[in-house]
Amino acid sequence: MLSYRHAFHAGNHADVLKHFVTIQLMQYLNQKDTAYSYIDTHSGAGVYALDGTFASKNAEYDTGIGPLWERTDMPAPIKEYVDLVRAMNPSGKMRYYPGSPYIADQVAREQDRLRLFELHPADSKLLADNFRKLEEHAAQQGIRPATRGKRVLITRGDGFQALKSLLPPPSRRALVLIDPPYEDKQDYKKVKDTLAEALVRFPTGTYAVWYPLLQRMESRQFADKLKQLQCNDWLNVVLTTNTPMPDGFGLHSSGMFILNPPYTLEPMLKEAMPYLVKVLGKDSGARFTLESGKPMATRNNAVRRPVSR
Repeated sequence: MLSYRHAFHAGNHADVLKHFVTIQLMQYLNQKDTAYSYIDTHSGAGVYALDGTFASKNAEYDTGIGPLWERTDMPAPIKEYVDLVRAMNPSGKMRYYPGSPYIADQVAREQDRLRLFELHPADSKLLADNFRKLEEHAAQQGIRPATRGKRVLITRGDGFQALKSLLPPPSRRALVLIDPPYEDKQDYKKVKDTLAEALVRFPTGTYAVWYPLLQRMESRQFADKLKQLQCNDWLNVVLTTNTPMPDGFGLHSSGMFILNPPYTLEPMLKEAMPYLVKVLGKDSGARFTLESGKPMATRNNAVRRPVSR
């Protein structure tokens, strides 16, 4: 299915969760000099115009980056994310929102490598065009690559299928972001199967999976199935901004499930998530869930963290 366009949802509360967590995962990898690979299986267009036809239709950014834009009391991890978005809007007006490829490009170092995949033909072209413009702008500023080889490789193709050929990476360090549309319920199975194979090829990699919490059974059972994968440990964080609608429509919650997370991630989330609930929450149903544990066969083996409101 190629109908999904992330531009309709750019900057919403799910993007806030996904992107500020991704930045923290990359900053942890940045602490060591050794290069790493950032692999994005479903990259999208890379940059989104919030005043464009798609994003302005439902203005979902009003549920996410919008309420954070003028805040001055943000915890450091959230401020780092918002400052990155502000940097691409030098006029101060919120016009552009970065997708995960742009965020990764800004946070990764010169020696790190980005491998970006997008199957949708229009978004794949936009992704390539956006990075070409970034390179041209850097060249105009007199900035030249300091390392040999292509730092960013963009491929129009199936990220699920492509991932296996990239693991293990040469440096044995990588962050893999998996963020499919989930319009097709088979995406849930594809994510789990892809991760299971990836962990065999590269068991020490960090894998981050964004997912929506919806009424469909595949969505409700998804996190518990990921907890069974054979990794060192896992972390699951869910942000809920409002009580689900009676008809089941609308995205009220989304999660980030991380396999082999850095030890710094859980304490950071304990600090940051209550703030997001306070600022992005719409009603008394707003909350977050934070869990961590080891691979399990049943729910009883999980270590469940408290839910804050």
